[in-house]
Amino acid sequence: MKVTEKAGMNESEEQGEETYFFDTYAIFEVILGNEKYAPYKDVNAMTTVFNIAELNYNLKKEKSKDISDKTSEKYFGSVVEVTLDDIKEAMDLKIKNKDLSIPDVIGYTVAKRYGVKFLTGDEGFKNFDNVEFVKK
Repeated sequence: MKVTEKAGMNESEEQGEETYFFDTYAIFEVILGNEKYAPYKDVNAMTTVFNIAELNYNLKKEKSKDISDKTSEKYFGSVVEVTLDDIKEAMDLKIKNKDLSIPDVIGYTVAKRYGVKFLTGDEGFKNFDNVEFVKK
């Protein structure tokens, strides 16, 4: 996953490079070197501050504060803005799909607004439109 300024919304996107929204699951799989996520290592990436918060928290549980903070700083360059309309739409989706996390429904909504695929391995999104589902 390429971390680029404005989450890949630069000249390279205009040249046809694909952009995906990475949920926290997808970021972890790239970090862990999952071969099924290898095709996404060089695509433009976007995510939200909520996914970075989840990433930071989970890395602090599994690794160290230093590793967690440095990794979060690295991927923060892919963060895009979340609007109030995104939140409203995401919470409508959350009401209908109680098992989905708040960061993920926000991310899914943001991905739709940007017109990019939502990359995840979360089973809850498996049959949703606009999802690139890749399980471990």
